[in-house]
Amino acid sequence: MNMHLLFVGLVGVLAGMPSTVLAQPDWDVVINGHAVHVNAARDWNEENWGVGVEREFNASGRWVKVALANGFKDSLGEPSYMAGGGLKRRFRMFSDNLYVDVGVIGFLMTRQDVNHNQPFPGALPALTFGSKRVAVNVTYMPDSIVDQVTNAQLIDPDMGGVFFLQLKLDATLFGFRGRSGLMAQSSGE
Repeated sequence: MNMHLLFVGLVGVLAGMPSTVLAQPDWDVVINGHAVHVNAARDWNEENWGVGVEREFNASGRWVKVALANGFKDSLGEPSYMAGGGLKRRFRMFSDNLYVDVGVIGFLMTRQDVNHNQPFPGALPALTFGSKRVAVNVTYMPDSIVDQVTNAQLIDPDMGGVFFLQLKLDATLFGFRGRSGLMAQSSGE
């Protein structure tokens, strides 16, 4: 199954969801934006623009489960798609409004340069810091994993891994809540 079709299907399902589903708390819009190829000698694409969704479960607890899906431009500037989930330990700072999450995400991903777009599994360490409405996701792919998946070490032997940065925004910032929300308007409520 092509992950591109899976991602398009996911977006279609989300667009068709009743506003009451998206109006539930803990939905986020994820904006992919930057990758840092540590000590890279080659000029990799570090502007990995894309968009996705993330849903937190038990956001008020110590252990937060997440489901996520997104599409973005990969290190070669080609489209990549991924969907998966994770578990993070939440540490609250100063108040319940600010937090740091540390955990792991597992996923299925597709890339043009890996098995001709056939989905492959992965698991990476992840960090999130911010507040309910605005946060930053940071994921790290060690150089051994980068090379295992893409053979990048053959091209750039000095690269020491890749950090991926995402902006995570509460879906309510986009009107996905209440009668005035975009989803409510499109469903005729």
